[in-house]
Amino acid sequence: MPVRTALALFSGGLDSILACRVVAAQGVRVVAVKFVTPFFDYELLADPAAYQEKILNKYGIDVFIEDLSPGYLELLHHPRHGFGRYFNPCVDCKILMLTRAKAMMANLGASFLVTGEVLGQRPMSQRRSTMRVIERDSGNDRLLLRPLSARLLKVTEAEEKGWVDRGKLLDFNGRGRNRQIDLAREFGITDFPVPAGGCILADLNLSPRISRIYQGNYMVKAEEITVEDVRLLLFGRQFRLPGGGWLILGRNQEENSLLSSLAQIEDAVLAVAVRPGPTGILRRAANCYPDDSCRQSDLLLAAALVVRFGKKREDDPAETNVFFSLGLKTSVLTVLPLADQVFQDWVLNEG
Repeated sequence: MPVRTALALFSGGLDSILACRVVAAQGVRVVAVKFVTPFFDYELLADPAAYQEKILNKYGIDVFIEDLSPGYLELLHHPRHGFGRYFNPCVDCKILMLTRAKAMMANLGASFLVTGEVLGQRPMSQRRSTMRVIERDSGNDRLLLRPLSARLLKVTEAEEKGWVDRGKLLDFNGRGRNRQIDLAREFGITDFPVPAGGCILADLNLSPRISRIYQGNYMVKAEEITVEDVRLLLFGRQFRLPGGGWLILGRNQEENSLLSSLAQIEDAVLAVAVRPGPTGILRRAANCYPDDSCRQSDLLLAAALVVRFGKKREDDPAETNVFFSLGLKTSVLTVLPLADQVFQDWVLNEG
């Protein structure tokens, strides 16, 4: 009998690790896909080979990384099954991943799909009825095997055709982790991640920022949101200036460097040259303002905020030169630091 291949969705958590190992233990070749978006694990795209090597060495799992960002950004406009407690479309997220995974199967020679879902573990996406909806709407009816809870669910094609033995699959149920930990020890896995809510869309503080940009409350139009826009939302001091401009200030050198790397040609990038302080980005300053006067007004306020959050010295002059680049042009604005009471209503950091 030829060796069957399964394509597994791999989150990097213990459940997905165990699901891969349970299926592989039955002689099935398991290939895993790690989907990433700006909301979870996007940093792995910087060095996918290192991640692949790490997972293979630690858990014996062959994984590759797939960027799901374009489809995911579009999904957030109108998720068919709605949002969870915050801005997290968990059901539609899983449907999108499984739809993409199904499309990959032919190229990988895979006969069925695998996930680490556990019946009853998550209130929104792992109820029995919801799991059935996910199978149906992703076009994976009977194609999707959930090995950790398989014996509590309907028989799949892989079990029916003998590609896996249903009797060697599991009946995990609920939110407890003791059985998972015991199974991990059986596989010799002792170093595994602790459970955590890794999706930024379910974060109490960051989720409202993302929701606001999708509601059109930033200079960026909702239909024009890019990966860079989302990444800029996730750190730094955030302001909506009186002219409508979206300003982000770095809070340390690491954030300053990240801001510089994310800046686009249409952004205004601001900094003080003579002493330490924040890098600022006035997002899409070149093309989002109705006229030059409105843009110049926000640039002056942005420069004053850069000075306000920069380091002070006793002998510094009251006015400070702030350099800014916009397009291919670099200019200087000479400004006073902005008083705190002036800009409090512009702050977007809080949910």
